[in-house]
Amino acid sequence: MKKNMLILFLFFCINANSQLYINDGSIEFEMRINNYKTFGDGIWGEMFKDKYPQFSTNYFNYTFKDNKAVYKFSHRDEKSKLPWNNNNYEDDNIWYSDYANGTFTNQKFVFDDTYLLSDSLMKIDWKLVPNETRDIAGFNCRKAVGILFDSVYVFAFYTDEITIIGGPMGINGLPGMILGITIPRMYSSWIATKLQVNGVNTNIIIPPQKGKKKKATDLQQTVKKATSDWGSWGQQSVWNIFL
Repeated sequence: MKKNMLILFLFFCINANSQLYINDGSIEFEMRINNYKTFGDGIWGEMFKDKYPQFSTNYFNYTFKDNKAVYKFSHRDEKSKLPWNNNNYEDDNIWYSDYANGTFTNQKFVFDDTYLLSDSLMKIDWKLVPNETRDIAGFNCRKAVGILFDSVYVFAFYTDEITIIGGPMGINGLPGMILGITIPRMYSSWIATKLQVNGVNTNIIIPPQKGKKKKATDLQQTVKKATSDWGSWGQQSVWNIFL
């Protein structure tokens, strides 16, 4: 009897440990933006609110292996699509992150040109929030609060059951995979909807090659100057381009 109990105990321990750590796979993210908040409260914004949906939803895939990842556009919810998304070159944006070396190479469409941006991974000042968790895509996730671009708060939920220290776009730096993000000042949220671990084509995890090579920090300064008199729209543009 004792022998059987020991075997049963070891079986459950091995089974539990095998479920704790995921090192490669693909995660689908649902990105949602509040169009009404983005349009603003002025006359221009009020005009848009009568004609377009309040929320738009896009989907992205995050594929990861060997401490590297690529994040790409997948598809959008056609019912919530805005009319100017018909020829959206931003759908070709690619985020490639090498977490082991602390670098990224991104393909970004900026002001009618495609750029190949490289730099060090974004540094985010994170603070963990104790005793606050959320279930996302079947994972128990812990909460953390970070600051982007010196003043933009980001609220994230991460799981250490997925070992890579990344997240959507350039978000990174927590002790596990970030499965949920809310950025109030961008009126946007990202939430993982499903994880695939079998049959994933991890060969796509390579740096993009298309575009004019540019240091990300250099282009960021150029964009800031070009949008300095755009008000809140200018800020939004910088955040969206370099996130």
